[in-house]
Amino acid sequence: MSKVDLTKSQNEDAMKLAISRVNHRLKAIYLGGGQKKIDKLHSKNKMTARERIDYLIDDDTPFFEIGAFAGYEMYEEYGGCPAGGVVTGIGRVSGRQCVIVANDATVKAGAWFPITGKKNLRAQEIAMENRLPIIYLVDSAGVFLPMQDEIFPDKEHFGRIFRNNARMSSMGIPQIAAIMGSCVAGGAYLPIMSDEALIVEKTGSIFLAGPYLVKAAIGEDVDQETLGGATTQSEISGVTDYKMPDDPTCLDTIRDLVSQIGHFEKTGFDRIEAKPPQVDPEELFGLFPENPTKPYKTIEVIKCLVDDSKVTEYKKGYGKTIICAYARIDGWSVGIVANNRQVVKNAKGEMQFGGVIYSDSADKASRFIMICNQKKIPLVFLHDVTGFMVGTRSEHGGIIKDGAKMVNAVSNSTVPKFSVIMGNSYGAGNYAMCGKAYDPRLIVAWPTARVAVMGGSQAAKVLTQIQMASRKAKGEALDPEAEQELYQKIKSRYDEQTTAYYAAARLWVDAIINPLETRRVISLGIEAASNAPMEPFNVGVLQT
Repeated sequence: MSKVDLTKSQNEDAMKLAISRVNHRLKAIYLGGGQKKIDKLHSKNKMTARERIDYLIDDDTPFFEIGAFAGYEMYEEYGGCPAGGVVTGIGRVSGRQCVIVANDATVKAGAWFPITGKKNLRAQEIAMENRLPIIYLVDSAGVFLPMQDEIFPDKEHFGRIFRNNARMSSMGIPQIAAIMGSCVAGGAYLPIMSDEALIVEKTGSIFLAGPYLVKAAIGEDVDQETLGGATTQSEISGVTDYKMPDDPTCLDTIRDLVSQIGHFEKTGFDRIEAKPPQVDPEELFGLFPENPTKPYKTIEVIKCLVDDSKVTEYKKGYGKTIICAYARIDGWSVGIVANNRQVVKNAKGEMQFGGVIYSDSADKASRFIMICNQKKIPLVFLHDVTGFMVGTRSEHGGIIKDGAKMVNAVSNSTVPKFSVIMGNSYGAGNYAMCGKAYDPRLIVAWPTARVAVMGGSQAAKVLTQIQMASRKAKGEALDPEAEQELYQKIKSRYDEQTTAYYAAARLWVDAIINPLETRRVISLGIEAASNAPMEPFNVGVLQT
């Protein structure tokens, strides 16, 4: 076996092992609060959140889950919060894409942790940006009281959800809510601020204060059904619109309601008949390096992702550390902006590091982004970037100005943007390549992704130098062993905080995906985006 073949084999094994780890962890997450809690729900004639979604969506259609890793390895002092206690994503209901939000009652009775609120807001954001109907399957005990200060009062906390309910209603975005379990206190506003609300007999209940609080507040003795059960809220108060005998009937009725919703005018992104890549997509497993510092041919990875493996490169010979290209993904016309990880020579014969953004690369990318906006072509950003080039030559050449130009173009872009973090996504490179702060419609990570202000080794060297300089200034002895120990401690912490899991737990990315799912996810995202009108593109003031 040649050295090249051996490297490809090692890369392939590493990627497949990384995907296997993701799937193994997801399998545990999908159990929510555990089998005993699932059995308890079933004993009450209730379906789990995931069972409800599986029943609701069209047969033989995928559900793209958003935030499955939300809360991963967080809140351990409270026993954890798998998937943030709520299942969210995009699924097809009665033939049309919908955002679905389902509380997982097996996780702390569906109580809201801080990450639960953030995840709900992300689901609403996706519905609002893409003008998709949103379906809430409510089964929640309300705010997780031990952490109320981190979920209740701030701008992006619990109350923002009801504000979004009102905004979506004014935008004409359909909202359907099903009360399939508890719906307590402030959380009661969510289904009732939706356009239509269903409630399931015997298991569904909705009230501002439960029986215990009513007793404590006004001394009244009342049971849950009389206070806010299905009959009370459907036939006496008129709070809910449909009384359902069980979960399946409720979900069938939602399907019927969705089937009758009118359609928005499509934005008109270009799509032709899809063609599979000529290059076997699994080839990218061998192409993408196990070692994040190793160079590779990014264009070959792109050919594994696009229709017919065909790309038309823009300014191919200029700004070579970024690839800008037109292509198609599942038939959709897209503009691709990808960090080129090859070591290249510029027109002056100077060597340029792969994965680093130089002035010429930033200039090229800025212009390409503007052209895609003019031509109404969605943008796909493929991240493997260590940042912008530093040093005297770069500063004198205006790297800050050229970097700002690219960030400006990304910020003001109005065509849908989609980000795929394949490898590194460090520092201002994350910003220029449309990181989470720049409103990508969807942002996903491969298991090999790393997100941070800089790499672990770089950060550890910088922080170690600072701390050792501080000790020297104080006249303390400099012990090489202590310096190395400090370096390893800092690097270990940084490496842990740069993983795809760490990013996904905090919803910096929407999902960790198998690279082979990239085409499907981008296609799904463009289809969703085609429901919403585009704003005029105005790039503002550029430093030229």
